Amino acid sequence: MNAIVAVDNNWAIGNKGKLLVSIPNDMKRFREITTGKVVVLGRKTMATFPNGMPLKNRTNIVLTKDEKYKAGDAIVVHSIDELLEELKKYNTEDVYIIGGDSVYKQMLPYVDTCEVTKINYCYEADSYFPNLEKDDEWKKTGESEEFTYFDTEYTFERWKRKN
Repeated sequence: MNAIVAVDNNWAIGNKGKLLVSIPNDMKRFREITTGKVVVLGRKTMATFPNGMPLKNRTNIVLTKDEKYKAGDAIVVHSIDELLEELKKYNTEDVYIIGGDSVYKQMLPYVDTCEVTKINYCYEADSYFPNLEKDDEWKKTGESEEFTYFDTEYTFERWKRKN
């Protein structure tokens, strides 16, 4: 299973329900990696999508405690156990955890690859991804050249769980 995330230098991912910054090249990479795949997200993350609807050309699975929640053709589950049961229907290599922070934290034990956009800045933030640099179970196995979007510098990193 995979996670895909954009983080700043403090491993922050968002503030007040929004991404820290929108980088077109990061959004393009997200689309390329996740199109045709399964994305797992929380209700609050779904609410940030256009019209609060599932992402096109993907199987969207929403984890929420809200028993009445519905969003288009998204599959809705209400617990980690229910989510893990649903995920048995798919190839784990095709599953991407896409947020928000509580879903990342709950699902990270099941993830073996993280696609990280690392933004060289420290933003004001209220939600975070677990800091893989401080976790002995993880190692960085790949890093792109540095890119710049206006004055924002970033790289694409791949992290793998150590066996």
